[in-house]
Amino acid sequence: TVKGLEAVRRCRRVYLEAYTSVLTVGKEALEEFYGKELILADRETVEQEADSILKEADVCDVAFLVVGDPFGATTHSDLVLRAVKLGIPYKVIHNASIMNAVGCCGLQLYNFGETVSIVFWTDTWKPESFFDKMEKNRQNGMHTLCLLDIKVKEQSLENLMKGRKIYEPPRYMSVNQAAEQLLAIIQNRRLQGEEPGITEDTICVGLARVGAADQKIASGTLQQMSTVELGGPLHSLIVAGTMHPLELEMLKLFSVDSSSFENNELQRTT
Repeated sequence: TVKGLEAVRRCRRVYLEAYTSVLTVGKEALEEFYGKELILADRETVEQEADSILKEADVCDVAFLVVGDPFGATTHSDLVLRAVKLGIPYKVIHNASIMNAVGCCGLQLYNFGETVSIVFWTDTWKPESFFDKMEKNRQNGMHTLCLLDIKVKEQSLENLMKGRKIYEPPRYMSVNQAAEQLLAIIQNRRLQGEEPGITEDTICVGLARVGAADQKIASGTLQQMSTVELGGPLHSLIVAGTMHPLELEMLKLFSVDSSSFENNELQRTT
């Protein structure tokens, strides 16, 4: 925002938070625009070295830039609480976030339930708790926004145990990967003798790079989401609940295959 731009230009130090989301334009483009050097703040900096960010902030202005809205990630409340404790005044300048920008697909924000995060599974860790929340939303007729996992500056178990500061390449979960994990959970639940409230035919929406010039939206069944091509990160997935006819008309604009809207799930419109 213009308000944000003016604030940044007044600051002596400017941090760019670089682990809860991805900046689509790149750090260098921002530096040129602001006429300021940006200090990249990774998870380690923000969560373990927050005092360095707040250093001298009582005598000069310091900016902490977040992709999206400052409070889209709960970790940023900690910075505010630390500032207050040190008697440092703070000001929040809000911005658009995936939490409200998902409205671009046509599903109405009023009709969303609890947001969930879908994490990368490992060979030994395959949590399913987010699926229960999604089912609960759906039972209540609500849509579920699924935020997909980001792995930035992560260490392998071996490097972590040996104290080596060697990091794995960044990984960003795609809509395909999220859909595959959900399909696996559905199969698991059936093997346990239950019929889940979300199935292969449930209508979903895949979104990529929302707000960027090359944003992509695709709607269709959960099965279709496992193969849809949406390109580079960041991706988000929505599992639809009960749809208003207007929401349905909007989703059809982005359909992978119009027949998926004709032969299933449409009885769930109000």
